[in-house]
Amino acid sequence: MRTKRVTEPRSVLVTGANRGIGRAIAERFVAAGDRVATIYRRGDVPDGVLGVVGDVRDTASVDAAFTAVEAAHGPVEVLVANAGVTRDQLLMRMTDEEFETVVDVNLTGAFRCVRRASTGMIRLRRGRIVLISSVVGLYGSPGQVNYAASKSALVGMARSITRELGARGITANVVAPGFIDTAMTAELPIERQEAYRASIPAGRFGQAEEIAGVVQFLASADAAYVTGAVIPVDGGLGMGH
Repeated sequence: MRTKRVTEPRSVLVTGANRGIGRAIAERFVAAGDRVATIYRRGDVPDGVLGVVGDVRDTASVDAAFTAVEAAHGPVEVLVANAGVTRDQLLMRMTDEEFETVVDVNLTGAFRCVRRASTGMIRLRRGRIVLISSVVGLYGSPGQVNYAASKSALVGMARSITRELGARGITANVVAPGFIDTAMTAELPIERQEAYRASIPAGRFGQAEEIAGVVQFLASADAAYVTGAVIPVDGGLGMGH
């Protein structure tokens, strides 16, 4: 899908663009003519995307990756913090390592990337930060205390960034996807998929491209006055949360 280009190509960084939602987001920005890069750990990246192998759990790795992206594409103007992991387990059985790993990637990893991106955005006096959360972060889910905690914390992060950097032309928003048709969802037992689908008012799982469209809007000039917002893209599953 091609989007009419009304501005100069921007330097866009999407973490974890090797699969699923992150891949669809990166492809959307490439189709719009932006210079797109990703930080990823393994796998392949979409055509037209500069892939930099790195680990959001490590500050030096994040810094090195950003330096490589800046050398190729210029200062990052749009950051989409998408990289995430799960380590599902019931509360009483969840280990410290299972909790800490999820928080370190999903929350602290996003922080490391936002912190590094903010230096260039402040100099430019413009920027778009989009944090990919989850309906689970606001709705809750059994066996996902770690994941839900990490994803709900992104809301406080975005709103604090907004209060700190809002006057510098920088926006920070959260997108909270619901159940999306990805490889991870496809691996669930059929009966569980059907139960989840029955609880969604829209009656279906979402498509990764539907998340990408909302992210692209939040990164656009049209969304310059949208900041500190949480945008659910969940077919109505999390209404009121």
